[in-house]
Amino acid sequence: MQYKDYYAVMGVDKGAAQDEIKRAYRRLARKYHPDVSKETDAEKHFKEVGEAYEVLKDPEKRAAYDQLGANWKAGQDFRPPPDWDAGFEFSGGGFTDGDASQYSDFFESLFGQGFGSAFRSSQRGGGGFHAPGQDHHAKVLIDLEDAFHGATRSITLHAPELDPRGHMITRERTLNVRIPKGVRQGQQIRLAGQGAPGIGRGAAGDLYLEIEFRPHPLYRVDGRDIYLDLPVSPWEAALGAKVKLPTPAGVIDLTIPAGSNSGRKLRLKGRGIPAASSGDLYAVLQIALPPADNAKANELYRKMAEELAFNPRAGLGV
Repeated sequence: MQYKDYYAVMGVDKGAAQDEIKRAYRRLARKYHPDVSKETDAEKHFKEVGEAYEVLKDPEKRAAYDQLGANWKAGQDFRPPPDWDAGFEFSGGGFTDGDASQYSDFFESLFGQGFGSAFRSSQRGGGGFHAPGQDHHAKVLIDLEDAFHGATRSITLHAPELDPRGHMITRERTLNVRIPKGVRQGQQIRLAGQGAPGIGRGAAGDLYLEIEFRPHPLYRVDGRDIYLDLPVSPWEAALGAKVKLPTPAGVIDLTIPAGSNSGRKLRLKGRGIPAASSGDLYAVLQIALPPADNAKANELYRKMAEELAFNPRAGLGV
């Protein structure tokens, strides 16, 4: 998949005001409309212009696109990095991505189902002069350990806004957020009254923070369960042993059963993410071979080869 430069498609600068983007769209839409255009590949260009405008007309999509595209050029191979949209505060107002698949794979990868469902606000109605404010949404990254112990974290959010001249700016705010013990990935934390202000005497909207875990050097998370690749020596796997196992709640002793193979999963019930029904922790055994980097080690390996007569490929019929 290739990165698309929507500003180049529209023929505007990255700092263009919203009115300038709207004028460019109207001009190009007339130029390439398939019903009237005599341009080569008019239908293709018309679709590209519509896709670019879908992003640049909306300050929220535009801010996310600008952040993601800072280090990319048109035509480069592109894959959005994990959690690229974390820290952006969205209201959901103005989103029209009901069918992102009508655009390119590039567009859908950024603003398709995941983006829309994560940040589309619930529309809070209200008639007359007094109306409640919109709910806001944001994805935030926390450490896995916060889910085990609970924590209070300072979280900075970035929200796109238009200045009086129609240029996009970013408003930054920092909140102290209590992370509850046992929070799951994908769970939302509601902060009452931290969304958009209401009109008149209308109450402010709420802010919903969707929780994602930062990549951890040791653990993988699946729901409330946690997986850890545990290196063991060949003799620990063959003979059995008691080894130290790090867990997010502290180091414990783990018994390795004799005759264990690489890939075996040892389940520690209830040592996953805590809850009324806590998850489990799985230690996945990985047999680590000592290096044959000296004469003594080489001699030991040669002796094992002679005395064990072990063929790891016997099951392959060779």
